[in-house]
Amino acid sequence: MTLLLEQVLNGLQYGVTLFLLAAGLTLVFGIMGLINLAHGSLYMIGAFVAARTQAATGSFLLAVPAGMAAAALTGMAVEATILRRLYARDHLDQVLATFGLILFFNEVMAMLFGRQPMMAPIPDFLSGSVTFIPGVPYPVYRLAIIAVGVLVAGGLYGLIVHTRVGMLVRAGATNRDMVRALGVRIGLLYTLVFGLGAMLAGLSGAMVGPLLSVQVGMGDRILISTFVVIVIGGLGSIRGALVGALLVGMIDTLTRAFLPGLLRGVMAAADADSIGAGLSSMAAMILMAVVLMVRPRGLFPAHG
Repeated sequence: MTLLLEQVLNGLQYGVTLFLLAAGLTLVFGIMGLINLAHGSLYMIGAFVAARTQAATGSFLLAVPAGMAAAALTGMAVEATILRRLYARDHLDQVLATFGLILFFNEVMAMLFGRQPMMAPIPDFLSGSVTFIPGVPYPVYRLAIIAVGVLVAGGLYGLIVHTRVGMLVRAGATNRDMVRALGVRIGLLYTLVFGLGAMLAGLSGAMVGPLLSVQVGMGDRILISTFVVIVIGGLGSIRGALVGALLVGMIDTLTRAFLPGLLRGVMAAADADSIGAGLSSMAAMILMAVVLMVRPRGLFPAHG
C-alpha cells in the first residue's frame, strides 16, 4: 500500500510536468492551428538556461525565471520570424518546418553548452522529504512541482475564462477573421499566446532539471507524450490538457512500477520483465486509442 501511494504521487508529479508542456501546445494548436514539433525544444532551452543560471549564481529562485524568460523570448522570436509564415500553409509544411527547428535548436544547445549532460542540484529549501501520509515519506521537491502545476492550472483557467485577453483568445480560436475585422491586432495576440506557451514549456524544463539530467535532445521524447496528452484531452482545451496529462502520468507510472510484478505471477521472471516493460511503454498509446474509439475528438474538445 505504501508503494502504491508513493507511485500515485509520482504519477501526479509526472502528469503535472506533462500538463505544463501540453497546456502551451494545445493553446497554440487550438488558436493558431499550428502543429509545433519544436515545442519540446523550448522545454530543453528552459532546462539548460535554468541549470546554467543556478550553477553560476547558486540561486534556484533566479534560475527558474531565467529559464522561463529564455524559452518565452525564444518562442516569440521564432513565431514572429518563422512560424507566422506557416499559419496559412498545410500541416505537412508545418511539421517539416518545425522538425527542422528541432535539429537547429539541438545543435545550438550543443554548441553553447556541450553534449555532456548537466545536473542541477535540488535547492536546499526544497530538499528532504515530508511524511504527510503515514509511512510514505515523499520528496518536498516533487510536491513543489505538483503545487506549481496546480497554481498554473488555476491561473490559466482564470486567464482564459475571466479576462479580456482570454475572451480574445477564445474568439480568435473560433473566428480569427472576425476578430481581426473588429480591430484586434491578431498577429500580436498570436505572438503573446505563443510566448505564454513557450514560457510554460520553459517552466516545465526548469522544474524537472534537478530530477533529470539536462541534455541535448531531452525535449524530443517527452514531446511524444505531450501530443498523446492533447489528443486524449481534446485539441485546444486547457481542461482536457490537465485531465489528459494526469491520466497519462498515472497510467505510465503505475504500469512501469507494477505491471512486471503482476506478470511474474503467470510467466517466467525474465519474460515478465521484458513484456512488462514493453507494455508499460505502450500504455499511454493504448489509452489514447481507447479514448479515440469512444470520443474521436478527445475528452474535452473545446476551450476549458
